[in-house]
Amino acid sequence: MSFRRALALAACGLAGGSVLFSAVAVGKQPARGGGDAEPRPGSAAAAAATGVPAAAAAPPGLLLLPPPATASCPPAPGWIERPAGTGGFWDSNWDRREPLALINLKKKNEETGEEELASRLDHCKAKATRHIFLIRHSQYNLDGRADKDRTLTPLGREQAELTGHRLASLGLKFDQIIHSSMTRATETTEIISKYLPGVKKISTDLLREGAPIEPDPPVSHWKPEAVQYYEDGARIEAAFRNFIHRADAKQEEDSYEIFVCHANVIRYIVCRALQFPPEGWLRMSLNNGSITHLVIRPNGRVALRTLGDTGFMPPDKITRT
Repeated sequence: MSFRRALALAACGLAGGSVLFSAVAVGKQPARGGGDAEPRPGSAAAAAATGVPAAAAAPPGLLLLPPPATASCPPAPGWIERPAGTGGFWDSNWDRREPLALINLKKKNEETGEEELASRLDHCKAKATRHIFLIRHSQYNLDGRADKDRTLTPLGREQAELTGHRLASLGLKFDQIIHSSMTRATETTEIISKYLPGVKKISTDLLREGAPIEPDPPVSHWKPEAVQYYEDGARIEAAFRNFIHRADAKQEEDSYEIFVCHANVIRYIVCRALQFPPEGWLRMSLNNGSITHLVIRPNGRVALRTLGDTGFMPPDKITRT
């Protein structure tokens, strides 16, 4: 009898389509002529047996098996835009601020033609770089029943002091601090802002904690109701669209902005900004008071400088609650 080794390979496309196939490495084939001889891989007989067209069959030594009928990827919520066919390629118009996307070409002056088009494109181009600092709130009282009772712990206040000191030590001219309206984020902001005098603070409900999207793979210890994903997901996506994008064309100088919010929100934003599958947000972990630094270039390219940095804290001050 021949010796076989089976290897199952599965892949799911971002655009909602799915591909699932299995390849079996076949050892030395038995001599032909016997009634039990197996069909030669790639032959018409093999294609008929496996359901795989002969033209798409594997090279000698591999036998493709048909995909299981149940193989599928969970559909993405409607607010996640995944253009078909883009796969793992970068979408340069991810924030809908690509210059060509902002111009109505039908209104182009035919007399000046390309010269006017070039001028209008230049007028729509971003010139500055945005630096986004995403700060997770400090440790808070988990026993609080209502949001107003979930205040920072003494250690949490220490963490916020350390984070504020770290941000001030960077020597950057911060433009603003936008923070979640939840108590723990507001208190963290108040402490941080002591180290950044004169920087305006803005509170928003969009950055409140929530369940952004059903994680993949799922976790057993945290299973919100489906309606929570539906309600929170749209809001957190709205926060991403409102705050995470390339600079406005009118912005002349680079900007440095601080967002004080929550772990779920930050992790989701990082996945969306880098165009990674947003369902992977729960695969990352963020410490309290940590700093995540995103850079958005004028051409729309995004870079992650740091993720959940707490290297400025003593080890005994680091928590993830």
